[in-house]
Amino acid sequence: MLALYIISVIIGIIVILLVIALYLPGKYHIEKSLVILRPVREVMSRVADLNYYARWNPWQMKEPGSKMEIKGTPETPGHAYWWSGKKIGEGRLVLHSIDQKHVHFNLEFIKPWKSLASDNWVFEEWGNGETKVTWQNHGYLPYPLARLMGPFLSKTLNKQFEEGLRNLKNLCEGLKPA
Repeated sequence: MLALYIISVIIGIIVILLVIALYLPGKYHIEKSLVILRPVREVMSRVADLNYYARWNPWQMKEPGSKMEIKGTPETPGHAYWWSGKKIGEGRLVLHSIDQKHVHFNLEFIKPWKSLASDNWVFEEWGNGETKVTWQNHGYLPYPLARLMGPFLSKTLNKQFEEGLRNLKNLCEGLKPA
């Protein structure tokens, strides 16, 4: 009798979580900006050349011994960065398009779960030789688990984007990353 009660409670909790997930957003959008005391072209090159990625990206810095592979010509469509590690999972970032003010990447997570996102950058002249950098990321939150984790994911990504932009600023301005 007790076992039936416990099973009923567990099923009830699962049903409640599935219903809650139905009403949570199915996508997310993160956007952070920072001013870097360097010209647009110089800052863009640190983002569009994936050879610099591990030097400023907060996820790569969490697992410096992770595997990585860079393919293609920097600052051109098809330039790609693949990573794999115990802490950071597995995925790839591929430069999709680039112009005078924008760099657009396709971001694919393979492990611990499959997910696609767009990683977009905007570079604006800001004062005398300064650049306002805006990092945007958006993607879908598959039902049900990713939707349930959405609020935690947004909070975590906001902090990591702030850290990544600070690291990029330090790299571009010749300071040691935070």
